Amino acid sequence: MPQISDYAMVGDLHTAALVSTSGSIDWMCLPNFDSPACFAALLDSPAAGRWLLAPAGAGACTRRRYRPGTLILETEWDTPDGSVRVTDFMPARDEVADVVRVVDGLSGSVPMYGELCLRFDYGRIVPWVRRNEHGLSAIAGPDAAYLTTDAPLEGRDFRTVSEFTVHAGQRVSFVLRWAPSYRPPPRMTDPATSLAATETFWRSWIGRNRIDGEYKDAVERSLITLKALIYAPTGGIVAAATTSLPEDPGGSRNWDYRFCWLRDATLTLQSLLACGYTEEAAAWREWLLRAVAGDPADLQIMYGLDGTRRLPETELPWLAGFENSTPVRTGNAAAPQLQLDVWGEVLDGLSLTRAAAPAGAVDDSWDIQVALMEYLEGAWDQPDNGLWEMRGPRRHFTHSKVMAWVAADRMVKGITECGLPGPRQRWADLRDTIHTDVMTHGFNEKHNTFVQSYDSTELDASLLLIPRVGFLPHDHPRVIGTVDAIQKNLTEDGFVLRYHPEASNDGLPGREGVFLACSFWLVDALLGIGRRREAVDLFERLLTVRNDVGLLSEEWDPKAGRQLGNLPQAFSHFPLVHCALQLEQGSARHSDTPMPRDHTD
Repeated sequence: MPQISDYAMVGDLHTAALVSTSGSIDWMCLPNFDSPACFAALLDSPAAGRWLLAPAGAGACTRRRYRPGTLILETEWDTPDGSVRVTDFMPARDEVADVVRVVDGLSGSVPMYGELCLRFDYGRIVPWVRRNEHGLSAIAGPDAAYLTTDAPLEGRDFRTVSEFTVHAGQRVSFVLRWAPSYRPPPRMTDPATSLAATETFWRSWIGRNRIDGEYKDAVERSLITLKALIYAPTGGIVAAATTSLPEDPGGSRNWDYRFCWLRDATLTLQSLLACGYTEEAAAWREWLLRAVAGDPADLQIMYGLDGTRRLPETELPWLAGFENSTPVRTGNAAAPQLQLDVWGEVLDGLSLTRAAAPAGAVDDSWDIQVALMEYLEGAWDQPDNGLWEMRGPRRHFTHSKVMAWVAADRMVKGITECGLPGPRQRWADLRDTIHTDVMTHGFNEKHNTFVQSYDSTELDASLLLIPRVGFLPHDHPRVIGTVDAIQKNLTEDGFVLRYHPEASNDGLPGREGVFLACSFWLVDALLGIGRRREAVDLFERLLTVRNDVGLLSEEWDPKAGRQLGNLPQAFSHFPLVHCALQLEQGSARHSDTPMPRDHTD
């Protein structure tokens, strides 16, 4: 049975496909990340579609890698009959989505087996398949898929099978394209030309960064992954490419992450900007201004990639789920939750994009920022659901209040540093009020730590962000006490849990693994308080939990030694980039003392 870490991603900045170590594509949404026109409905699900292409009878591959600086996947098998390579990629999108699979014989003569099982609407719809001179077409309702190949094809039990032998130096290609069924079939794709163009695109893009140092390769792989999670038509950033990969195998903590969380997108933006990618920041800013336009009271924590607000959560009972983890979900019921930290994230993100904009650039976001801030002035002291989307009762989460402070702080700085109009003193006073409120109610004197919610004793990994956003300096005794408390009481095998589910009353059954983003936050916090050796050791341990091609899911199970949750997860990759940059910056200074942090006065 495949593991979540067995998968690599290919994509075209509109959608993505996940390819396993056995050569099967077991997840792909066409035409877009969140499209119901699913070719493969769910990893390892009996009702799902699947596209296998591998040596006959082979298991996991001998080795695989991404071509350096690209999202082109190369998978190789050494067999008793010879060696073969399958190259998987998605070319730049024109009017349709393409998945290209190229088989190259490296040595000997290798019998190959291909099996295409096309299913639409998350595995529910079996299309009508017809043969043609170039391959086949498969149509169901509004969706059509076209397979083009010179290899032999044969229909068997509602599947298309291809059996052939590839000899050394021989190449056999397959191209699967999606198009609306009511339009003429799309033009054919030339695999060799598309491969060269795709490689040029990715290498050109990654070549624009200004990364160097010991962790360059890890950072570049994460940057490419983050880029692949950006929906090019709108600039929206998807949190992950998949839905319902479990945080608790066999349980119900299975969520749809194919949407744009304002928080995740803002933090992704920080990593991209730090590496010099201002175009992506500008595109995200335009997406954000469209998405949040309207009544500030209607701000959501997440939107569809086109800015859609309604994201109703639906269960798909015909799917067994990955490792029988049910329910399988589309949509996300957390969308209408009140999470006050999002106002802070949005205002911080717009401040970042303003600072990164070229001189003379038109800035039309301030009016929206003012409207959002004016709403937050009257709402910051309300209980909310918190950044972890608690489905239990609302409460006064410390992190939410800290991010309300961030919102006021960034608005004051916009007036002071950029000359923008607004009630500077009023918002400065509010900033002080929130600060006092957090210091009074969000800190437990007995345990010498900030706590998850006001007047509680529970810990929360989000408290590690207090110095990073500038609320307190890293060397403040309360920050050091919080880092120590989390390291002692909220870790498993040295990695950080986001909170203790059983004690935090999050409204959900079951357990979960350690949260990889939170573990990177601990790296950052340790570095900030001057414990560089600990920070480096933890960071390098985190690098080892990436899969063989450098991808991270959302969580890690220390007991089973496996990845959990949706893959690849932006929320895991952008803190990797941030930490690597901070470690490299500190190394360049040859110092174990705290360095100036983001946003700190």
